[in-house]
Amino acid sequence: MNINFNLGQRYRYPSRRSVVFGNCGMVATASQLAAGAGMDMLKAGGNAVDAAIATAICLTVVEPVSNGIGSDAFAIIWMKDHLYGLNSSGFAPGAISADIVRGMGHTEMPIRGWLPVTVPGAPAAWRELSRRFGRLPFRKLFEPAIGYARYGYAISPFVAHEWEQERKALSVYAEDPAFSGWFDTFLNAGRAPRPGEIVRLKDHANTLEEIAESETAALYAGRIADIIDAFARETGGYLRKEDLSAWNPEWVDPVSINYRGYDVWELPPNGHGIVPLMALNILKGYDFTERDTVETLHRQFEAMKLAYADGKKYITEPSCMTRTVEELLSDRYAEERRSLIGETAREPEAGDPRCGGTVYLSTADGEGNMVSYIQSNYNYFGSGIVIPGTGIALQDRGANFSLDENHDNCLAPRKRTYHTIIPGFLTKEGRAVGPFGVMGGFMQPQGHLQVITNTLDFGMNPQEALDCPRWQWVGGKSFQVERGFDPYLVEQLRKRGHDIIIKDDLQGFGRGEMIWRNEEGVLMGATEPRADGTVAAW
Repeated sequence: MNINFNLGQRYRYPSRRSVVFGNCGMVATASQLAAGAGMDMLKAGGNAVDAAIATAICLTVVEPVSNGIGSDAFAIIWMKDHLYGLNSSGFAPGAISADIVRGMGHTEMPIRGWLPVTVPGAPAAWRELSRRFGRLPFRKLFEPAIGYARYGYAISPFVAHEWEQERKALSVYAEDPAFSGWFDTFLNAGRAPRPGEIVRLKDHANTLEEIAESETAALYAGRIADIIDAFARETGGYLRKEDLSAWNPEWVDPVSINYRGYDVWELPPNGHGIVPLMALNILKGYDFTERDTVETLHRQFEAMKLAYADGKKYITEPSCMTRTVEELLSDRYAEERRSLIGETAREPEAGDPRCGGTVYLSTADGEGNMVSYIQSNYNYFGSGIVIPGTGIALQDRGANFSLDENHDNCLAPRKRTYHTIIPGFLTKEGRAVGPFGVMGGFMQPQGHLQVITNTLDFGMNPQEALDCPRWQWVGGKSFQVERGFDPYLVEQLRKRGHDIIIKDDLQGFGRGEMIWRNEEGVLMGATEPRADGTVAAW
């Protein structure tokens, strides 16, 4: 019997989520199916890293509108009381340059087509994490994802909505041979799948099997690399097999600042994890007692703008940065930037410290290990280039490159660009508190700042910290705020010169998950109320 109701894309009454508690393990992510995949690994004897990898692989199938085999990935791993960082962001093809792109008439990098395509990093991240820290066989981590891809899964309302939006956006490329793979792979009879429909991605299943059996060699140096190379040459792309085989992930040391007695950890550039750290460094010079005051919000707004102005000027491939992470995170520079915050809004400008839209997941196991992991196509399905017969949607991360030769982040052969996806982690006195993350392009540092201040300044539990109405700087003096923001605060912020825009669509404010472990070892997980999300606990 069919009941006539809306398929999960309209909710007239507010619902409530509570913090989820666990003891032996936990997975928090944007998909119930993916969280279940990770939990299966924990119950099979795997650790938090095995759970994270299986969850990440499964997300490429059940949420292809946000990530895929062609994505990049970053991770922070707490393993045996030590913190590790993995940067698995691919570089630009060796055959492309700013001169070439400008010669085509572009004044900035496009977001679709071959020009913004960079080497996929996510599969290599799975391999590296498994080899260094995993306990289960690499092949086993793929089993849930392969099963969903081959035999089907019911699509969620959020993913269906984003899929349909992408169908509209990519329809202008329907006659372009370079985009043929996307239409063949992701459209059924010329339309996007509807909520609750069964989706099967058999090419995706076959590719995941080949990646699993070869431990990613097929993608980076073998048969799949040959297919990518051939399709690029045929349709005007620049990515080559030698680019795939020459690139490797990088193990890095996370960087941190101390805020209210806790260490907030992010990964160093080329990601923009130092942006929330710079903003928090500025804010730690103030004492906050209440969140919902005009003074608190004004100072947060101004600190975020100042940090972002620096980030956008200086962050890129570390060897190309003209200012160091240490300079940008110094207390002296934070004090200098703080001194610029007055009573009214100001236009953001970068300083000089030498002068006076993604999927996120977090996992934990019963042994104390925890993972903060993020992977992304960048712009929904990414570049729109899908390699025919493989299910591989290539990311468009190169869209963040500048074409200005004098800019630190100018496009160059085999250079990594400014990257928006950032995992976060919190510790106190050398002990893990836990992983946290907020998805959504340039919203991510702003989400990190709000989660940390909600937690450490205002004493919110994990779910409350994620539920709290968010704000987002969108340029100049303009900030978007979610509906539910106090109208009085909106009025007072406008009086201080901020251009406040109230948004009904909550998707632009990011999705997030977090897991905290208390002093008794009990896990506390929370996930985003703004879209699909779940916490699986054991």
